Amino acid sequence: MILGRITGKTTTNEFRFVAEKETRKFGYVQVYHEVYEYVLCQVVEIEKQEQETIAYCQAIGYKDNGRVKKPRIPFTPGTEVLDAEDEFIRSIISLEKTGEPAYIGKLDGKDIDVYLDLNKVLSMHLAVLAKSGSGKSYAVGALLEEIISRKIPVLVIDPHGEYSTLKYKNEEKDDVEKLKSIGLSPEGYSVEEYGDTNIVNDAKPLRLSNPLSQDELMHLIPGKLSNSQLAVLYSSLKHASDFDSLLLALEQEEGSVKYGVISMVEYIKSTGVFSSNPTPIQAYLKSGSCTIINLKGMNPDVQEVIVYKLCKDLFESRKKNEVPPFFLVVEEAHNYCPERSFGETKASKTMRNIASEGRKFGLGLCVISQRPARVDKSVLSQCTTQILLKVTNPNDVKAISSSVEGITSHAEKELQNLGIGSAMITGITDVPLLVNIRPRKSMHGGKTQGILEEKNFMKQAEEFTEEDLAGVIKPNKSHKDIILMSEKPVEKVRVLLRPCVLVVCEDNNKEYKLLVDVNRKGIITDKETGRVKKIPLMQKLSREEIIILRQGFKKDFFTLEQATKAIGKDASAELRKLVGEGYIIEKQDKYSVSEEYVFSKLSKHETHERISYEKIRYDEKEDKHEEEEVLKNLGVLTRIKEKHDCFLAVYDPMYK
Repeated sequence: MILGRITGKTTTNEFRFVAEKETRKFGYVQVYHEVYEYVLCQVVEIEKQEQETIAYCQAIGYKDNGRVKKPRIPFTPGTEVLDAEDEFIRSIISLEKTGEPAYIGKLDGKDIDVYLDLNKVLSMHLAVLAKSGSGKSYAVGALLEEIISRKIPVLVIDPHGEYSTLKYKNEEKDDVEKLKSIGLSPEGYSVEEYGDTNIVNDAKPLRLSNPLSQDELMHLIPGKLSNSQLAVLYSSLKHASDFDSLLLALEQEEGSVKYGVISMVEYIKSTGVFSSNPTPIQAYLKSGSCTIINLKGMNPDVQEVIVYKLCKDLFESRKKNEVPPFFLVVEEAHNYCPERSFGETKASKTMRNIASEGRKFGLGLCVISQRPARVDKSVLSQCTTQILLKVTNPNDVKAISSSVEGITSHAEKELQNLGIGSAMITGITDVPLLVNIRPRKSMHGGKTQGILEEKNFMKQAEEFTEEDLAGVIKPNKSHKDIILMSEKPVEKVRVLLRPCVLVVCEDNNKEYKLLVDVNRKGIITDKETGRVKKIPLMQKLSREEIIILRQGFKKDFFTLEQATKAIGKDASAELRKLVGEGYIIEKQDKYSVSEEYVFSKLSKHETHERISYEKIRYDEKEDKHEEEEVLKNLGVLTRIKEKHDCFLAVYDPMYK
């Protein structure tokens, strides 16, 4: 289709034409050149005058022996300007599948698929820059889906807990339909999460190796040590194998200088992330899986320490070929590798090293930030591919234009006008591409929660009465999971709320949490079903009965003779009572402790659940009975430090 004709002055790279048909900014046109035949060009600006519309274009190039070249002879005024055909666009800017193609979306305004070559992305690094709420974590999620499906290990530094939803299928109706239209379907991915188990449900505790080398300790200690403090620390390190032995060695030092060093070492120890029994570094990288380091709720100082230590250990292990090649994603990168004018963090040097040397050792880096102006320029400059979404802050726009190749003044202006879900991708070709990011196959966890959306805020506040607000622990499975997994057709899933107490206990100087079902008088061992192990009424048992129970707990089976020997007299009466109470099971003249009760080793039933306070709809809520008696019984078996009332939500399927 003819859009218009070239008018006015032309150069080897630029021209303008009078648009006679609808023309879009950043649209693609093709122009016949007397020497080079058809040349692909891009509309970079459109100007509306009283009588006519003028479109300004830049040349992208033409094909010559399989290579794309720029014209060296100006275009001829009066030449027709055509709407570029899809095949011609593909042939010039190489959007066909090459290398390890990752489908990222469609070219804006065209039904042309856009692929990122993962070989290039993983080896030459990637930067994703955008203002908050413009869709950067959504775009990264779409890319991670492609990378995980290629069996490439991925590790995400996630300060806000946005990426754990990768394990769930996208069930948004509109997204499911869009995925279907492009031949894709919803999918969940393998995810393993590490973080603060008191804040992040289902996370594994983050345990890093003790930083007892001199260099690491010097780097981690807050503040700057004096020469005398350094001397004390170096002397103590000779006698240390962990934090406790280091502190003990420092205590043995003479003089008052040691106290400042002790307080600094105690600070590092207090972060709780260092252990003499750390998680093996290889455990963080698994083929076909995404490991998320969820830093949600952690102090920024602690986050810096974790990012420094973890990234350093991973990089050193990769250099030695002790871990496989992997892709490292760092969200909110400006917090860990800020531009030097904003100061240094514990992780700054390590991040710069990974950016400059990681590609040599098979470590791909993706830095994500909503404040490009605050990200270390030496890190940004090492990222060959960029995904740029909407940016409006003038300092951030300037930072992007100065550190990203191929960003023209026209593209710079367009960054401020991009819609949510649209991205400008550079590094694939010599010119930036406007791409509409494809729908996610997995659930998006970074969706902004707007308190004023859908309903009036005051009305919501009135509806959210105190009696609706409940401290709840929910199962991992949702209603839909239960319906899908059921072998029988389910008519309804009832929600039952059981009164519980989340108890913090201590045995042998070790703290752990138990979830106690008050009405069933037992410790919950499976929150999905609400299954419990009962707490015995130890204060109502005689000394002899307790001895028999303890003796029986150590063995699979025991006899009357063994029980009699244990208490020093005939044990028949005690056994009859214990059998009657259900504590002991009798079978063919042999006895065993009932598995329905728990008598010791309570920490085996430790829970890492966290109470969430929210408005929840339910079908039935049980009244609480005899909480004081249950906790009194539990107190005989362990020391109770804290208790928190809550409800366990149990899903009860009703079959058709």
